[in-house]
Amino acid sequence: MTNIKKLADDVRSGNIRSLAKAITLIESRSPDHTKAAAELLDNLLPDTENAIRIGISGVPGVGKSTFIEVFGMKLLQQGHKIAILAVDPSSQLSGGSILGDKTRMEELAREKNAFIRPSPAGTTLGGVARKTRETMLLCEAAGYDIIIVETVGVGQSEITVASMVDFFLLLQLANAGDELQGIKKGVMEIADAILINKAEGDNRPRAELARQQYVNALHLLTPKSYHWQVPALLCSALHNQGVDEVWQMILDFVATMKHHGEFVEKRRLQATDWMWTLVMDDLKELFLHDKNVAAMVDQIQTSVATGITTPSTASRRLLEAFKRH
Repeated sequence: MTNIKKLADDVRSGNIRSLAKAITLIESRSPDHTKAAAELLDNLLPDTENAIRIGISGVPGVGKSTFIEVFGMKLLQQGHKIAILAVDPSSQLSGGSILGDKTRMEELAREKNAFIRPSPAGTTLGGVARKTRETMLLCEAAGYDIIIVETVGVGQSEITVASMVDFFLLLQLANAGDELQGIKKGVMEIADAILINKAEGDNRPRAELARQQYVNALHLLTPKSYHWQVPALLCSALHNQGVDEVWQMILDFVATMKHHGEFVEKRRLQATDWMWTLVMDDLKELFLHDKNVAAMVDQIQTSVATGITTPSTASRRLLEAFKRH
């Protein structure tokens, strides 16, 4: 195993190969690697927390990749270093993941101050959360001051991403009326802004109407913060219109949240929630790999499936077996 202190120093220096190596270490399921990854994160922790973390979601076809590329290029021109972490939950459905982010953002992928890292979901979104959160910390330690976490709009992945970022942007299409029917209330409630993309040409009037409908709908929801009214904006990433306004809005949001003490408080809550999520994940692993539980889990599961045993009785029996150490 590479010397962890040296790897940490190389990550701090902004070495891309070392950052990629560190992320691979974080993503590994090997027990030895897990221990080394924890040591690496402890070493780098003082160099984190210095970036704006932005979550971006939207249904397929909304133009997310185009928006992120145009948005990212503007940030690079202003002297920022950006890391794009793409959460891909599709592998839960298909067992595989294309991970074509670098081909979708060709211009950004060529920039030395932009780092693009796809993250296959594996078997659980919890796994994504763990990998993506820790990858985010590594990128911050490597000097990236804007982290963008992108996800396909599939409900639970959006909530997972919203729980690890400072600002959550929901991209929508200008299908006025129909779109509001299809959007889940829960997703609306986690958004810090709604951006209607492809608001260009003949589509502009529909986009204006959709924006007004979102504004009306947002007024009916309980606000996440009494210091921030969630806006609905228009943009055309393809024509580079309205993208500057999005960045200014994010800066206004961060300044407002910091002024009222909500920015730091939100990060504290996210960190403690993350700790308990990891505790529950690790407890589940310990439970399932316990020899007493492993010896009887198949039989008990079959008994529940065939109606011989109730789930509550089965649960108690497994827990009792786990406690017999």
